[in-house]
Amino acid sequence: MANYKDYMLFDKLPHTWCAGCGHGVILQAIADALAMQELDKHDVALVSGIGCFGRVDDYLDINCMHVTHGRALPAATGMALANPDLHILVTMGDGDCCTIGGNHLIHAARRNINVTAIVANNYNYGQTGGQYSATTPEGSVTSTSIYGHVEPGFDICKLAEAAGTPFVARTTPYSPMQIRNLIQQGMSVKGFALIEIMDTCPTHYGRLNKFGGAARMLEKVHEMTVPVEKARTMSEEELQGKFAAGVLVNKSREDYYTKYRRIVDSLKA
Repeated sequence: MANYKDYMLFDKLPHTWCAGCGHGVILQAIADALAMQELDKHDVALVSGIGCFGRVDDYLDINCMHVTHGRALPAATGMALANPDLHILVTMGDGDCCTIGGNHLIHAARRNINVTAIVANNYNYGQTGGQYSATTPEGSVTSTSIYGHVEPGFDICKLAEAAGTPFVARTTPYSPMQIRNLIQQGMSVKGFALIEIMDTCPTHYGRLNKFGGAARMLEKVHEMTVPVEKARTMSEEELQGKFAAGVLVNKSREDYYTKYRRIVDSLKA
């Protein structure tokens, strides 16, 4: 039976992420998800962009492509169309996914490209000093909003759902087994899947917003979590400051490649 260690590059460890960062938890969950499916590492590809979470490709022993900021999804789109048999993962932070790369997220979802997007949302640009991103909550303190952020933050999952994503899920680093299971579920979808992990950044966002130390920040993120079944019974006011976790959207929709091949095959007939 495959083990997560089969997909890791241990000679590259220890990783470069800050103490208390949730990225390491997600890294192992990705390797676990691959092991659970016993996938041949040559049949898996990972595309990552710029940012703290973009470094995840340094530690995985699979096909990896590191691209420019915000462009992981269009690169993965080309890969998926050129080689439809590949299992393609895209790892992005909130800046990479929906700030710099927001337009690409919308169109990858709209087209229903056969890739699984794993988004580590820690509410800021962690790698470059903790600047605000498109998901930073209103009122939050960051290095570029020292008196409080004036813009409302994007809800990545709602944005993905509105753009047509057939599988949308959310969890936190507090629940590594749930991360693994959701990635595995997302990879089984024929079409676009998005898993958002509400990540912890104690070095920047947590420190500036007085979340306490790394352990306390992880606990606080967990306290903000509401199981999706319960969240559906709560009012908007009751959900203020909280977020639903679990499978938010799971529906069937024909993927881009299937429709494209049908047109190509009809022209050959």
